[in-house]
Amino acid sequence: MEIRFYIDAATAQPHIHQHGITEQEVEDVLSRPGEDRPGREGTRVALGQTRAGRYLRVVYVSEAGGQSVFVITAYDLRDRALLAYRRRKRQKRHS
Repeated sequence: MEIRFYIDAATAQPHIHQHGITEQEVEDVLSRPGEDRPGREGTRVALGQTRAGRYLRVVYVSEAGGQSVFVITAYDLRDRALLAYRRRKRQKRHS
């Protein structure tokens, strides 16, 4: 799967860098998301864990029939959102 990133005009770097996220971390989550659901205005939201154990939310758009994705942003899953994600994962395992 090809992954493209939204480039911030001010920095000429992927927007995810502003959130302290690397391209590899995004790839980790997109390659094996814990959850992947519809977002707003045609986007998708993948939640998952990187190989290093960090929990992320990745907002993206599928392109070319699902063969590539355009990542808009990604950031750490924290506080209540992280607790809710872990609870859903636990409930899913025990179902």
